[in-house]
Amino acid sequence: MHLVKQSTLVIFSCSFYLLLPWRLFANHCPAIDTGHWSTKKIKPDTGITRARRVTNREFNAVFEQQLAVSSAGQEFFAPQKTILVADLSPNFVLFNTPKLPFFFTADARVNLRLFAAHGDPVKSPSYMPGGTLYFRTNSDHYNPRFISVSYTHHSNGIEGPTLNPNGTINTDSGKFTTNFYTVTFHTGKRRDIDNLIITRYDALGVELHAYLVGLGYTYPLKNKYGFVRLNGNWLYNIARANSDPVDPEKRVYGNWQRFDFQFTYIADKIYDYSTIDVKKRLNVSLKYYYQFPFMQNVSFLAGLGYRGQDEYNIFFQNSYAYATLGLAAGLTFNMHPKE
Repeated sequence: MHLVKQSTLVIFSCSFYLLLPWRLFANHCPAIDTGHWSTKKIKPDTGITRARRVTNREFNAVFEQQLAVSSAGQEFFAPQKTILVADLSPNFVLFNTPKLPFFFTADARVNLRLFAAHGDPVKSPSYMPGGTLYFRTNSDHYNPRFISVSYTHHSNGIEGPTLNPNGTINTDSGKFTTNFYTVTFHTGKRRDIDNLIITRYDALGVELHAYLVGLGYTYPLKNKYGFVRLNGNWLYNIARANSDPVDPEKRVYGNWQRFDFQFTYIADKIYDYSTIDVKKRLNVSLKYYYQFPFMQNVSFLAGLGYRGQDEYNIFFQNSYAYATLGLAAGLTFNMHPKE
């Protein structure tokens, strides 16, 4: 119960903090009559206002494609065998309107692994509530440029000692907590070819943990866990036109295939590893998604990757290559295909 209250407080605190720069966007929004009981007629939108709102709407669709997916399946070749691996990322889109030039989503991500051991234990899932604010820096949704700012809390909900008496990491009942902020710059490119819509997005950002100012982390993680990270992402999405099942003369677009490449490189001190020790500092993954026409927001998933520092909370010391198979779902897969 304490963890639930803490996670709820983090989400609402994040939402309040990210919404503070409201006035920065005031110049982009149409004037609003604050008199609730005024009988004054509202002037019709000008051509400039309408064009701005159309642009905002197109960018909101771009932002939606950046949202994390929820996935469940199996991973292979990990040091500890699993029965099920799931990364659940429900997205609560709080601001998505053509009237505003930004898009805000809160999420309550939970990463869990069901280990193949006596009793099939889950072993301290990663709880990662947070929020992300997106805002555009240009007006061309075929060549979008935009920035995202995120806050994330990461803990395993356990209060035991992080270290064993001999100084090793307590992976059975050890406490793991950190908080971090991420700032990312995104670019994109869209091409319409015959019955295909092809979009590509590139992203590069920096992840800074509250440890840097002495706050919001479990002290024994110092010089062991990566608190400064460089993150990158390359997303290639193909949507295809299919015949409408109700009206065969009509075509609707829906996601078909997607390639998602991500990497993270730890830049600060961890143990005595050199700054170019790729085996301990680099996390990298390539995932492929495939959707049949009857799958609205679900896809098949296959992928390969390497973890120099495992992202699964207190198990961060593990380094290994892996393969994954499963299913994925989310708003990012266009639940309502574009006609």
